[in-house]
Amino acid sequence: MELFYRKSGTGSPLIILHGLYGSSDNWYSIARELASSHTVYVVDQRNHGQSPHYPDHNYEVLREDLHTFMLTHEIDRAVILGHSMGGKTALAFGLKYPEKVSKMVVVDISPFGYMASSQSPESTIHERIIHALQTLIPGKISSREEADKLLQKSIAPPSVRHFLLKNLKRSPGGNYFWALNIAAIANNMPAIFASVLPENNPDQVALSGFPLLFIRGEYSGYLRAPDIERISRLFPQALFITVAGAGHWVHAEQPAAFLAAVRNFVQDV
Repeated sequence: MELFYRKSGTGSPLIILHGLYGSSDNWYSIARELASSHTVYVVDQRNHGQSPHYPDHNYEVLREDLHTFMLTHEIDRAVILGHSMGGKTALAFGLKYPEKVSKMVVVDISPFGYMASSQSPESTIHERIIHALQTLIPGKISSREEADKLLQKSIAPPSVRHFLLKNLKRSPGGNYFWALNIAAIANNMPAIFASVLPENNPDQVALSGFPLLFIRGEYSGYLRAPDIERISRLFPQALFITVAGAGHWVHAEQPAAFLAAVRNFVQDV
């Protein structure tokens, strides 16, 4: 699979992996800043952005997509920075290909599984989002404003609707379409919520050979105190930073603090 990507800057390679419903577009400003010290590749993961659509969507195939990308572009080792789903892709990649990672930054996610049926605030939000996207038929709308009003019925925060509607594109003929493969995402939601640790012995893993930083948002529920304790036992080299005033989209809500944390961590690579 040939993934779409955006490349900028000079220096040692740094690969950015977006989260669920996202794309390389969401990381443009962060990539521009990091490009002052690194060659930055912002990748559209499969079924997102301008990358191909496939029915399979799990961390094994996402991991191998990244591996193929690095081989194709002759990247021997890189800093891997992943947010949410992208963070779990990064962790899955690091578990299998540690020699390909110089450092890793995982943003607001743990390697553990999240039960889609747990009725947690996070799982409820995703269920609501998927239902809203499935019921919005691009061929039946005439404007982005109309699409926003339709989403407003089930998704109240304007910032979330704006983020999701970045996936609504318009063809040269004027017809709207989803760049996001909503069917694949909906069908694979349990796999997206799944752990990236070995099923047979999830508490006995070895992620070694490179430094690891977890960045979490103060108000996010995706990386909780019990998660941090367990991660610390599994990955003793892991460092943790909490960004004040941020939720799950740390890089968008507190970009200055986020960039400072990343730059400080990768400055010697």
